[in-house]
Amino acid sequence: MPAERREVVLTEEGPVLVSGPVEIVLPDGRRVTADRPVNALCLCRRSRRYPICDTSHRTRTREDS
Repeated sequence: MPAERREVVLTEEGPVLVSGPVEIVLPDGRRVTADRPVNALCLCRRSRRYPICDTSHRTRTREDS
């Protein structure tokens, strides 16, 4: 049976939004279950709830290149 398709949305300044529920596999092999209809995944690694975004990226200042 094919897996149900999930929508993944890449945002400009924040997290990746994934239609849920989803199971996230971390690099060390741990698994995190996210049961919300839409889950925000942290890309900046500032979240205290990593890999789930807690909006900590909003306080990050962007360095000019």
